[in-house]
Amino acid sequence: MSVLKTSVGRRSFLKSSALSGGGMMLGFSWMASCQSEPEVAVMAMPEEWFEINSYLKIGDNGVVSIMAPNPEFGQNVRTSMPMLIAEELDLDWTKVIVEQAPYHADQYGFQFTGGSRGIMSRWEPLRMVGATARQMLREAAATAWDVPVEEITTEAGVLHHQASKRSAGYGEMASAAAGIELPTEVKLKETKDFKIIGTSHKNIDGKDIVTGQVKFGVDHQVEGMLIAMIEHPPAFGMTLKSVDDSAAKAMPGIKDVVVIKSYKDGFDKGGFDTNAFPEIVAIVGESTWQVMQAKKQLKVEWQPFDGYEETVTGFRGDKQTKKIPGGLESTASHKAQMEAMAAKPGKIIRKDGDPDRMFASATTIIERSYSAPFLAHNCMEPLNAFAHVQGDKVEIGAPIQIPALIMPTIASSLGIPAENISMELSRMGGGFGRKAYAHYVVEAALISQQVKAPVKLMYSREDDMTNGIYRPTYQATYRAALDENNRLTAIHVKAGGIPESPLFANRFPAGALDHYLAEEWSIDSNITIGAFRAPRSNFMAGAEQAFLDEVAESTGQDPIQFRLDLLKRAEQDPVGERNDYEPARYAGVLELAREKSAWGQNDDQLHRGVAAYFCHNTYAAHILDMTIEDGKPVVQKVCCAIDCGIVVNPDAAVNMAEGAITDGVGNALYGELPFKDGRPEKTNYDTYRMIRMSEAPKEINVHFVNNDIKPTGMGEPPFPPIFGAVANAMYKATGKRHYEQPFLGDKEVLG
Repeated sequence: MSVLKTSVGRRSFLKSSALSGGGMMLGFSWMASCQSEPEVAVMAMPEEWFEINSYLKIGDNGVVSIMAPNPEFGQNVRTSMPMLIAEELDLDWTKVIVEQAPYHADQYGFQFTGGSRGIMSRWEPLRMVGATARQMLREAAATAWDVPVEEITTEAGVLHHQASKRSAGYGEMASAAAGIELPTEVKLKETKDFKIIGTSHKNIDGKDIVTGQVKFGVDHQVEGMLIAMIEHPPAFGMTLKSVDDSAAKAMPGIKDVVVIKSYKDGFDKGGFDTNAFPEIVAIVGESTWQVMQAKKQLKVEWQPFDGYEETVTGFRGDKQTKKIPGGLESTASHKAQMEAMAAKPGKIIRKDGDPDRMFASATTIIERSYSAPFLAHNCMEPLNAFAHVQGDKVEIGAPIQIPALIMPTIASSLGIPAENISMELSRMGGGFGRKAYAHYVVEAALISQQVKAPVKLMYSREDDMTNGIYRPTYQATYRAALDENNRLTAIHVKAGGIPESPLFANRFPAGALDHYLAEEWSIDSNITIGAFRAPRSNFMAGAEQAFLDEVAESTGQDPIQFRLDLLKRAEQDPVGERNDYEPARYAGVLELAREKSAWGQNDDQLHRGVAAYFCHNTYAAHILDMTIEDGKPVVQKVCCAIDCGIVVNPDAAVNMAEGAITDGVGNALYGELPFKDGRPEKTNYDTYRMIRMSEAPKEINVHFVNNDIKPTGMGEPPFPPIFGAVANAMYKATGKRHYEQPFLGDKEVLG
């Protein structure tokens, strides 16, 4: 049982009986992380205590309101995170009300949804919320009944003293509990005692979503609110020259046309201040339709910009100098540039043994190159943000993944202190990394400041798709050396992209071979890129797993057993000390997928592709069954095995895996955003090919490795390996290897 230290100071934890009608409020600052010692898990509570925006409310009728700290865009954290509190508090889940917390860094810490770190980072802190409240309630009951606190038990929101046969609901003891001294330490439950964690609970907002009751950012409405839309350069590499807004201003309902610049000169940009077009024209009016019509009347001139450099402070505080070249870029020239870079020596990131000697003496060398295009995020809800600037006070309502990282930018751009800015965290209609780059929130605030009115900024689908923050375009070349006995002796990978490298040099198969070489390169670009579901992994997994399948075939081995043999070597006699995966857990998902899919049985009737990958601290393996019908690949079934530690809410975890698999199949087969002279050639769904409902896998079976390891990532890890599974299944179905994504693109049939 984990014992967590709680006594850190009066201002680290709020206890108040100020609720009308009696009750109990508990609030935390979440700035501290949790660390575990070998025998006893010790958590140092944060240094600060806050007396507003409490986290947990217990009413006198036993109803419990729990604040969900992180923004929600489909992972179901608004259900899963409160489950952690409810478990340790021993609540009746049917009496739990969940509220979305506003942005409040001091009280709720880093309110970040992304990187598959939500549950992992909140695992112990949120359980401590429930455990501490439960202990205080037990002490209140012990005092009221004059019995030892050790004799007080809890179940489903009720306190019990078995010897005297007394009981009381939490609501009856809430006010008294608020006056109890904060316990110096609390005990967390053993995994075997969980009643809520590990059981499926439906999305608490599910019914409200399908009946239109839940409000997304795009639904924000206030009295007197104006609508704003933007006009940005038509091509990357261009900036504003001049604007004639006379005709637009004369249109019905139009209030103003303004030019805004997102950043003040000299502003120290952060890693998520990426913005393709920091200077734009905004049209403001009474309705969306009026603004859209006025936008057509704008006469804007754009001009190419010269290349420049900028210094950006990264996510972990490191400063990087980025080169932004001038010029209008095209997909055709990108391909030529990447091929030229791939032919040159890259920057060596890892080298084990003597791979050069192995390749020089190899009997057979297998060399294959893989590539993938830029991708747009295509969230169902286009970018939007509400802002109301009144003097030195600001109200924001926005669908945003990382509010903390945009607050300094808003404050700087407006010239208003950050403490004067309040922000509601709207539910997002998709994110996938795109809504971590919140320039649209800054834009809305600047527009509101200029027009002196509440404003909702709306991006059209075309605005959204052509405004940047794409998945980069990548290329990777793999080589394998085979000796005279057809045994694998060395692997060499050289990977790069525009404008970043996708390489993870210390991931499998590093550590499984005596001779291994990893190199990387990159090419500067003015096309803005950013996090896209499982960044970099979403390409490397497909390339790596397709290559390993081809090597397995060349050596005459079963593709699963081939991987398992490499992982066995990595476990028993690893090469190097920087391997960032656990071979046994990696092998575990492959073995589970092999078992559940009945791999090797009736394979002559199935076109099956396998792939496995480790990212975001989680292991995932897929086995995909494909048929070809009327020249089209049809995914009949995907068997998925995942090791993400303890699964808090299996229902939500399965949903995430199913979504990742379907999304990955669609991107592998169809996703691409080409450029010509700096212009995205696809601007809406009439040209940007997405997977259709009829093309989704007919069946997806998700299986979890059962263990007591703390939860790790879930939203992203099932996504990367599906690319390799699709590629390997297509080879089995057609006899042709596919090296360039998308495998079909705009084509409807193979051929």
